[in-house]
Amino acid sequence: MRINNYITLLFLVSLLLGCSGTSKIPEGDLLYVGHTIKVQKGEESKSTRKKVKSELEGLIRPAPNKSIFGMRPGIFFYNLAGNVKKEKGFRYWLKYKLGAEPVLMSKVDLDYNQKVIQNNVENSGFFNANTTADTIKKGKKVKATYEVELNNQYKIKSVVFPKDSILLAKEIKQLEKYSFLRVGRPYDLENIKKERTRIDSRLKERGFYYFNEDYLLIQVDSTVANHEVDLIVKIKNNIPERAKNQYKINDIYVYPSFNLRRDTISGRKMDTIKYDDITIIDNRTVFKPFIFDKTLLFNKDELYNRTTHNLSLNRLITLGTFKFVKNEFKENEASKDKLDVYYYLTPLPKKSIQVEALAKTNTANYSGTELNINWSNRNLLKGAELLNISAFTGVEVQVAGQNRGFNVYRFGGEASLVWPRFISPFEMTSGSAFVPKTKASLSYEYQLRTKLYSLKTFNGSFGYLWKENERKEHNLNLINIAYTSPNDVSDLYQSQIDDNPSLQRVIDRQLIFGTNYSYTYTNTMVQNKKNNIYFKGGIDFSGNSLGLLLGGNDENPKNLLGVPFSQYSKLELEFRHYYNFNRETTLASRIILGAGIPYGNSKDMPFIKQFFIGGTSSIRAFRARSIGPGTFDGSTVTDNSFLPDQSGDLKFEFSTELRTQIYKLVKGALFVDAGNIWLLNKTDEKPGAEFTGQFLNQLAVGTGLGLRFDFNFLVLRTDLAFPLRKPYLPKGNEWVIDEIKFSDGAWRKENLIFNIAIGYPF
Repeated sequence: MRINNYITLLFLVSLLLGCSGTSKIPEGDLLYVGHTIKVQKGEESKSTRKKVKSELEGLIRPAPNKSIFGMRPGIFFYNLAGNVKKEKGFRYWLKYKLGAEPVLMSKVDLDYNQKVIQNNVENSGFFNANTTADTIKKGKKVKATYEVELNNQYKIKSVVFPKDSILLAKEIKQLEKYSFLRVGRPYDLENIKKERTRIDSRLKERGFYYFNEDYLLIQVDSTVANHEVDLIVKIKNNIPERAKNQYKINDIYVYPSFNLRRDTISGRKMDTIKYDDITIIDNRTVFKPFIFDKTLLFNKDELYNRTTHNLSLNRLITLGTFKFVKNEFKENEASKDKLDVYYYLTPLPKKSIQVEALAKTNTANYSGTELNINWSNRNLLKGAELLNISAFTGVEVQVAGQNRGFNVYRFGGEASLVWPRFISPFEMTSGSAFVPKTKASLSYEYQLRTKLYSLKTFNGSFGYLWKENERKEHNLNLINIAYTSPNDVSDLYQSQIDDNPSLQRVIDRQLIFGTNYSYTYTNTMVQNKKNNIYFKGGIDFSGNSLGLLLGGNDENPKNLLGVPFSQYSKLELEFRHYYNFNRETTLASRIILGAGIPYGNSKDMPFIKQFFIGGTSSIRAFRARSIGPGTFDGSTVTDNSFLPDQSGDLKFEFSTELRTQIYKLVKGALFVDAGNIWLLNKTDEKPGAEFTGQFLNQLAVGTGLGLRFDFNFLVLRTDLAFPLRKPYLPKGNEWVIDEIKFSDGAWRKENLIFNIAIGYPF
């Protein structure tokens, strides 16, 4: 045994030496292991030196091989693969995908890096800085060292804007108030560049269509005083005459049937329609003229501005009707201070059909397939209206778990019509880059849960969708109607109702007649931010107008079409925060709060509007919809032939997940989930289910780890989780951390939950 231990130790040492990356360094060369930058202490503050050093760190090239506790596994695998002749196969993958070529000192240009550092500090106002470069050798490894003496940072003494009498100079002078260049601030070349861009952008809003930031010059005079500079903003000589002109919008022309493949303008007789300030030129009337008046925001004789220019283009694109959108501005021949505007639009095919076959998972741990057929008409009434008719069928099964054998079969269809504008008796407008939409929809779904029951659901809605910008979105359904009717309730399910009467609500006939609204804000699309957030808040009201008209209460509910209508208010809030340590590692957190309050004609919330918790995208250490409400244990009222859905009126859920890249398309995650649901009122059927001031002591808590396989077109997620706290256990015994035994098969069977899903949980 002792000899075997020595052999094992020798093998590990050899492996570590191989992983260090120095075993196959060419003769006369060294392994480059990185650099250090030292900013010498001078008159500058510590924070200034720290900032300069931080900026310089990212400029040094090349980057060394990645190191883990002094080992470089990338080099190890690169060397292990040996000579690879084919650009495919395992050895190619091992060498160039898993492995990494050693970064040698012969590839490091010290002089170049020294010049980069010197230029950077000079651009930050350290005109008298001095930079040196050297190396430190240790065995077969070498590190580069750079030392910087800053020697006083120059500051801005004065900023002078143009004082000429020409219109362009006057407009630039008016922009002085919000300049990035301020007296007393350090000289910074980046701020000078930003100032030129700022002036150019503001001039574009004031009609100077042909102006360019390259026509601006900001001179620097460093001789005026000790460590100070004067900045002089000038218009370059000999710039084009039209760059000095301030333009107004003249005529607006739209070609709604433009074809990129052939010339559809010249040499052909075209119909011309004049609508307000817009001239529509087409060989047939494909679109009603008013759609362009509502989409294009320019008005005749107003100053050109870049914002309106971009908004109009974006609105044309978001109509969803055009494949290509091209825009052009031309000087009017009769008036040199006016622009004619041309829009060349290539329509998408008016009608299309799409067939989709999907694999899917849901929060109830069901997996299955679905077939969708969608038919679309993108210009139904010649006003860019979108008619969509779809049909679907699918099956969902639970491969393992308490719902195994209770398959779900679904089929149905939906018809929706979307108008690219507000349809309202009141004047409603939107000046954002996104066209507002009015949507009406009707749908039907038949759902069969084998051995249990079937449900038929009808839905209808009418409302508005609009976006203020890419971050803020609103969705208002003025009318939202849902009707659910049960069929074929099995004896098995009826026997479960006898034991647990609350299950009756799942198959009760329900009529929802109300209004709902949701607001979404997100900046998750913004790259390279330390903090990204997502927020969605929604409110849902039902039966209030019917309650006023018909009256009724939960003891004597009123019917509509033979069904008691539901009356309630519901609020749900979701907030997500993403803290990005770097491009590879993110701490993602989510909190969900929900409350539904029945009143008037209803004693309970409709089952489809209640809250559930647990499952693949919720608290992953517990089976779907199996937690709560409160400390109630739903498994005590079933014979385990199937798992009933535990529902509640109130919800609190929190999750945090540390995500990091393991290898290219493979990412890992370590997570903790917590939460529960509760009922508003105490009930004998579910002891401990009501909400109390002790709700924080009734949370279910779980943890686990997972892998995410990011294939760009989809993310396949696997999570392995187990509970840390079970709220339904006797008081004082809820925490089960000390019971964790991964080696115990019985514990694993009862506690380990494996989730597989598509997409991130949040």
